[in-house]
Order: sequence, then structure tokens, then C-alpha cells
Amino acid sequence: MTPITTRSVCNLCEAICGLQVTVDAGKVTDIRGDKDDPLSRGHICPKATALTDLHLDPDRLRTPLRKTADGGWEDISWKAAAALVADKIVSTQERYGRGGVAVYTGNPNVHSLGFVTHGLPFLGAVGTRNMFSATSADQLPIQLTAHLMYGHQLQIPIPDLDHTEHLLIIGANPVVSNGSMMTAPDFRNRMRELRRRGGTVVVVDPRRTETAAIADEHHYVRPGTDAALLLAVLHVLVHEVGLDDKRIGHLPLAGLDEVTTACHSTTPEWAAPITGVDADDIRTIATDFAAADRAVAYGRMGVSTQQFGTLCQWAIQTINAVTGNLDRVGGALLTDPEIDLVARKLSGRGHFDKWRSRVRDLPEFGGELPVSTLADEISTPGKGQIKTLITVAGNPVSSSPGGGGLDKALADLDFMVSIDFYVNETTRHADLILPPTMIFERDHYDLIFHQLAVHNSARFSPAVVEKSAGAKHDWEIFRDLTLAIARRRGTSHGSGISGLRSRAAALPGQVKSTARLRATPRTLLGLLLRTGPGDLTLRALLRSPSGVDLGPLRPGLRRKLVANSGVVQLAPPLILADLNRLHTDLVSIAEGQLLLIGRRHLRSNNSWMNNSPRLSKGQARHHLLMHPKDLAGCGLSTGDRAVLHSRAGSVTVTVAETDDIMPGVVSLPHGFGQRRSGVRLAVAGQVDAPSANDVTDPMHLDTVSGNAVLNGVPVTVTAV
Repeated sequence: MTPITTRSVCNLCEAICGLQVTVDAGKVTDIRGDKDDPLSRGHICPKATALTDLHLDPDRLRTPLRKTADGGWEDISWKAAAALVADKIVSTQERYGRGGVAVYTGNPNVHSLGFVTHGLPFLGAVGTRNMFSATSADQLPIQLTAHLMYGHQLQIPIPDLDHTEHLLIIGANPVVSNGSMMTAPDFRNRMRELRRRGGTVVVVDPRRTETAAIADEHHYVRPGTDAALLLAVLHVLVHEVGLDDKRIGHLPLAGLDEVTTACHSTTPEWAAPITGVDADDIRTIATDFAAADRAVAYGRMGVSTQQFGTLCQWAIQTINAVTGNLDRVGGALLTDPEIDLVARKLSGRGHFDKWRSRVRDLPEFGGELPVSTLADEISTPGKGQIKTLITVAGNPVSSSPGGGGLDKALADLDFMVSIDFYVNETTRHADLILPPTMIFERDHYDLIFHQLAVHNSARFSPAVVEKSAGAKHDWEIFRDLTLAIARRRGTSHGSGISGLRSRAAALPGQVKSTARLRATPRTLLGLLLRTGPGDLTLRALLRSPSGVDLGPLRPGLRRKLVANSGVVQLAPPLILADLNRLHTDLVSIAEGQLLLIGRRHLRSNNSWMNNSPRLSKGQARHHLLMHPKDLAGCGLSTGDRAVLHSRAGSVTVTVAETDDIMPGVVSLPHGFGQRRSGVRLAVAGQVDAPSANDVTDPMHLDTVSGNAVLNGVPVTVTAV
């Protein structure tokens, strides 16, 4: 048989890079970047080539497994599995109420067309308020800020990287991530293009990251103090540089007076001893930004997953607005995707604090509770205690704070089912594992990340290989479970699946519930395209396998705002109220106190690509990085074993010296820890590395949003 080369997509991260995939005798043999893709332009990273390892991984599950009495695993039919899941969900809720069942969804779900079309109706059929996801250990402050300022959780202005002249990056490493909440594949080359047109890149980060290494300027900042820095920048912009009516006159802004008052006392001199950034440097960061004709500020994980995450994201948006760089070419712009989830009302605006968690009284956002309290809700007796847990493409034992505590709590559940194709740190606790197909075996259209892309495009990627005999796509699993729940409850198939419209994209209203379930994602995608305002059809996308170029980002904020009376709310009371906490809780770091931050590597993807042989080769990536002064102060040398301790727990690590980190800061990557008993990941299990989230603290939150704090965690390091 002659090898066939076709087009596909890498859905491992938000960059959604286009691929050229060669298939020989039903197996993927070669993966390269698609140079004709209008968004990724031929770029791929090592993770894309490792999709071959994922496709062929002997540890990847293909058929359902049920746990045996002795803790082993046995095969079970799909039909029996669906009936068992439905019976456990319904019987639990009949005995304990709807809250007796909880759901956790991981990041890969938003990278799956099948989850959007069929997973959301399944969650609606479960019908519980105990919903958790990776959102509250990741980007919740961004979505809450968008909801409060622009009126919609997905109305997030995106940096116009291809036209900006001054890029300010705070707590983000897009050279490695290729953007996050900013789909920006080929970021490194985009920065080269920025330089060629005379632009400047400024990075603020506690570590000299891969992005900082290629920047024009890099400023170290103490972890968790970015809000003070950003408020000081705002002070300079508003009170020293001054507002330019010509620059901001095109913007529908409300709350400028409140912003002026809020940053009156947050001078660079106030922020300097808190942040470790010199006052003159803060002033220069602000004045250079204001002087640029086209500038944009962007911040990500480093500023989201800290104690003032929402305040940081608000300040970034406000900096763009008060300098007139919001809705300006080269600034921050709303996108124009072919299927616009916001404009077509396919996604809910989001809501906040409509109900609260049972144990710790934490607010929901968009129908989800903070994942930091999931363990509490399982282990604390009383009415509403979680007895049954459903996890969908997620590994919260690894990815949420206080993972060790959650690990213990999962063992006490009455029943747990995981939709996942690995036995990992979380799914090893499951009574039942239902494995879906992987990306090359299913169709894909990215509904979410075209909404956040730095260039408008559309691309449909058909499956490139047949799924194995007996395997099911994720949408088929969701369909069967939804129907099984309806049968168990004795209700119609459509009962309870009207959709959680506040959480993600819904389906066209004219499609009946039962028809939605039985239709394929491809059919539903075709309907979305056909009923939209654009000219693209599914047939047209199939004729353009590399994707269709829809042009650069364009201004149009006034016509795109869907709420808030058509204005940008610069001064949401919920956020401004947090300024009092900033002034009382954010104090200078105690002498000798070490602060832990995470880091991301180009050759890893959260907790589930460490089983790839080709990604696991090379230099070790799991070491605790320390500045030479701190290493010597602890009596340690590179390669020594040490105990990393926090209020939440302790792990044993291997330390490594680096000059690329601020004194007083240590860095441990997320995603390791696969040596726990029962994990079936042969390659990942060979690495003796701990889970960073065994020392992050589930009690430490951004109190506005409820997002986890994963950066700026107080720790000690001592020799073993």
C-alpha cells in the first residue's frame, strides 16, 4: 500500500498547529508542519511529532475497563459499562440528592469537537451543581475579568502580535506555550517579525524564561506581587503621563474616574520594595508603553495563578484601555471567527456567585466551583457530600493544589468513572474507565481557540486513520451515557440535556435534543456553518484542508460588545474592592523566605505527554531550580536531593543551580509524579520526580475568583 500524506491538526495545546501527516498501512509514520496553514504557517513543536507515540502507545486504553475486587482490571462491554454508570449516577442522586454526584473536566475537553457537541448535553443530563474543572487552576481570572468588564466570559481582547510595535509580557512564556488564552503558533518567528519592523519586547517574570531570553528587556519580579507592579504602571500612565483623549476617544469606557482614584497611591516608589523591581524601571516600563504608537500588554499563568490573579488580569486590560491600545490595530482586539460563539449566542455570558460550595462557601463561576475545594466536598460528611465522581479527560490529583489530599479523598468515594485513555494518578481510583479515541482517529474543528487566535482562520480536519475495532469516539461515549441515564430515570431522551449554555458552546436551537445526540459532530458543525452569517460551508472547508485565511484581527469593539450597555466597565466593584486586600496583605517578603513558582517545558504537556519516549529523552526537566545564593545558603549543590516543604506537604526533589532565576525563588515544573502505585504509564514511571501540586496549598486562593494559587507559594528547602 502506498503511503498517503494528508492534513490534520495538533490539538494538544491552544496553538492548534496544522500538520501534514503521512499514513502507511493504517499507521502514522511521519508528522510535519503544514506550511499552507494560514495560522500556524508550518510551525510545530516536538509535541506534535510525539502524537505518533500517543497513537501507538501500548499503555493507551482502547476498550472499557472495570476494577476487580483485588484491585486489578478486567474488560467490560460498552453496553454494560453505560448501564452501570447510569445506574450509579441515578441511584446516588436518589439517595443523596443531585449534589451526591460531581463532575471534573480537564483541559483536553475544550480541544475536542465531540465534547462541545455531545459532552455538554451529557453534563446537563447529570444535572449537578458540583461541577469542577481545570479552569479554576488555570485561567478563571481572565474569564471573570472578561465577564465583568466586557459582559461575556469569552469576549477576551487578543494581542495583535502581527502588527504591534511594543509587547509587554507579564508572567507568561509564549515561546514555549505558543500562546495561552491567545492562540499564537510560531510565536518565536512572530517576535522576529516584530523586531524587523522596529518593535520591542519587554518581559516581567521571576525567571529568565525562554521568552525573556529573546526579549529586549527582562525585569525580575517577586512571585505574587505582579498586581503591585501593574497598579504602579497604571499610576504612571494616569497620573504622570496623563490620559490622551485623542487616543481613547474611540473607546466606550465607563469608570475612568474610579480607576484614577484607585491607582492614586500606587506609585512606583510604593511598589518597588514589594516587587523587587526598581522604581525607575517601573516608570520606564510605563512611559515606554505609553510612547509606543501600537502597544499591547499580555499576562498569563504567572499572573493568573497567584493570590491577586483577578486584580492582575483587570490591570492588564485597563492598561491597554487607558493608553488607547484597546480595539486598535497592533493593540488588543476582539476576533472574528467563522463560528463566533459570542456573537451567535452559542456560549453563555457566564455568571458569578449564584451559589456557593457546601464546605468552604466558595463562589461558582459559569456553573463551576473552585477545584481547590473538591477534596473537601468528598471527605466532609453531611448533606450534599459527594459520593460519586465523574472525571472527563482530567487528572486533578496532578493538576490541582493539594493533590495528595485529593488522592486520599478519591479512595473514599462510593463510585468513580473516568472517561480517559490512561490509567494515571487520578483514574487509578476509578471503578470504571471509558477510553475515547485520539485526535488522528476523529474529526476536528476548533470552536474555542479560533475565538482566541491572533489571526482569523477556519480549518476542518477529518480523521486520518480508522479507529480500532471496538473503540468509541468521545461523542459516542457521551451519547450512550446520556441515553442510558434517561432510560434509567424513565424519562425521554431529551430530558435534562437542554445544555449548560453558560459553560461553553451550545448547539443550534432548532435541532431537537434526541437528534443532537444521534447526529455526528461533523453533521452538527455543518449545520453551524450553514446557519451562520458567513459564506463558508463544510464542503468548502473540505476543499481547503490547510484551512481558510479569514484575515487579520480588526477593530470593531462597539458593535461586538454584547452586554454592559455597550460599554467597557473599567471599574467593576468586585475587583476594585480587592484593592483593600492588596494594601493589607501584600507586604514585603520576609528575609530568607523562599517562594515556589512553576514552569512549562516545550517537550511536555501538563501531566499526560510524559509517556512519550521521544519527549522523555534528553536533559532532565524535573529538577527544582535554585539561584546559586539560595543553593549555597541551604548547603546544597546541583544534583543533591532535598526536601521541599510547604504548609500543604513535602516532596523530595533533585536540585539544580541556575542564574536564570531571581534570588529567593525556586521553580518546580507541573506534570510529574507518575510513580504512584497503580499508575500504568511505563515510560513516565521511570522518572523519579514528584508532583509539584503535593506542596501547593488548596487553602490559598485568589479570593475574588476562587482560582488556585500555584505561584508564590512559601516553601523551605532542606538537605535530605
